[in-house]
Amino acid sequence: MDMAGPRWKKGKDGKDFAALAAAHPMSSIVAELQSSLKGSKLVATLSSRGRDATLGVNLQQALLLNRAAFGRVLDTAEAEKPWFQLGAEEVFYLYHGLKCISVSESKKLLSEGELWDHLCSASESFPEMYKAYSHLRSKNWVVRSGLQYGADFVAYRHHPALVHSEFAVVVVPEGVEFGGRCGRLMLWSDLLCALRASGSVAKTLLVLTVSSSICELSSPDCLEQLVVHERTITRWIAQQCREQRCEPSREEANKEEQDHTRERVVFNYWGVILGFTVLSSLLVYKLIF
Repeated sequence: MDMAGPRWKKGKDGKDFAALAAAHPMSSIVAELQSSLKGSKLVATLSSRGRDATLGVNLQQALLLNRAAFGRVLDTAEAEKPWFQLGAEEVFYLYHGLKCISVSESKKLLSEGELWDHLCSASESFPEMYKAYSHLRSKNWVVRSGLQYGADFVAYRHHPALVHSEFAVVVVPEGVEFGGRCGRLMLWSDLLCALRASGSVAKTLLVLTVSSSICELSSPDCLEQLVVHERTITRWIAQQCREQRCEPSREEANKEEQDHTRERVVFNYWGVILGFTVLSSLLVYKLIF
């Protein structure tokens, strides 16, 4: 999924954010967060709407949640116990994917199936959205809401404070199990709008097609059967092709000049041989006659 490459933000006093990210990879941060949360046996509280949850943590865990870019901190009076608001995909990823928290509703601990039912009832598109979210997170991309960019998600190579997001992500379900939610980006006008929106904010449009034809979406077991296909889509601009891509680079120009020089040398060599052959033939002709 690497296209043009990351656009690292500029740090104060000449800080190299690329080197900082390389020294602290996201996989290590998430692993440290997983270990810390699992050891504390924390319980997140599902909201009445079922679309998010709140989680109380200690200061060290708050730092890890922020570094791993999960949720957002809430303004509370408890200085020693920060509270984080987690989105639906984040809650289920911490619960199901990393298995490091529990979730309750009205002080009742929810099973995995019950939590799945709550999240699906709050949002019909939760199964494909979570599959796409977990797919990117498992590849150590930081995933945030893409609502302000006209997309489902945006994907960052590392923490958003260090680097700009590279991909505007649109999730496209495919299969009879998804019902009327299928058919996104089927019209050229929809596709062009998505391309325009992503291009205007310097992002590559990434379409994640979530498909399956053999499972129902009634339980988390379907996640093993759902398949994600990645497709990046870019606009072809004729003017850019004519003025930029088709012009040879300096290396290509030097190579072309060397090839022409080599051709001239070979041609001159064979010219000398031919001239010598003709001259020899004339001398032999004079000697005979």
